[in-house]
Amino acid sequence: MATSLTTSLTTGAARTLATTTKTEPHTASTTPRHLLAIMEWTELPGGTYRRTSTLRRTIARAGSSQPGVVVAAGHVGEPEIPGMYVEYGHPPREYELAAAQTIMRVHRRVGDLYNDPHDQYEQQLRLTLDALAERKELDIARELLQAPPERHRITTNQGPPTPLDLDNLICKQTSPRFLLAHPRAIAAFSRECSRFGVQPGEVEFQGRRVLGWRGLPFLPCDKLPIAADHTTSILVVRPGEKRQGVVGLRPSENPVVRELGTSRQAVTSYLVSEYYAVAVLIPNAVCALDGVQVVRTSTH
Repeated sequence: MATSLTTSLTTGAARTLATTTKTEPHTASTTPRHLLAIMEWTELPGGTYRRTSTLRRTIARAGSSQPGVVVAAGHVGEPEIPGMYVEYGHPPREYELAAAQTIMRVHRRVGDLYNDPHDQYEQQLRLTLDALAERKELDIARELLQAPPERHRITTNQGPPTPLDLDNLICKQTSPRFLLAHPRAIAAFSRECSRFGVQPGEVEFQGRRVLGWRGLPFLPCDKLPIAADHTTSILVVRPGEKRQGVVGLRPSENPVVRELGTSRQAVTSYLVSEYYAVAVLIPNAVCALDGVQVVRTSTH
């Protein structure tokens, strides 16, 4: 029986002489980090941010023990104009920057021999900064979750987040901007919308369409925890100093990379640091919907 002979170079053999195109390193731990994206950042040359508040409301509110500024309005007769001043809060709240740091190590031999097609130092630094950014968002999410006082926290009516629950949450805040929740909480809300026959819709966010409710982007943040009983919280957040909202704080130079030197083993160490904090200017800058059940039970 005759044996057929290969008459051309096979692809397998050709690959031994071909150059492989390599991607940059990818990591599954990277998330969209929407919380960091919506923050408005203020640079702190001195490393400290002072928030000055008032002891008196400028406008009286029903049921409040604070009477507000007394104002006379109208042009009838010659009424006596009330006089007063607005007292500043004492002492003012000061925020200092927290630090997230790690030491990155790169062997000199690696940089000398293996920098083509990708610079090893740059790739190591990129992945290190990515990890620090994830930690920064985690810390800020925890701060915002604890920020609302009791009067700016509500609970769901039955557990799963319904459209009515989201409406009640939005009404707790003046000029709401963003809704923030764990992806499983957003999925639970979508299920409740379907159950009620309601279409959430989409809104524009940074050049793309995302899930929205009442015109607010509903952004996923996996840094908001889910408890052992399958409950979590949904936040409505108003960023920005001019809006008396939530302000991200950072130094002028951030992140900071400092070379620590090279050891006798030819390993160069770099201290990589991120400095940050978050300030909530007035209490309703963050409001929370608590008791959000992400798993529907038979009792509901």
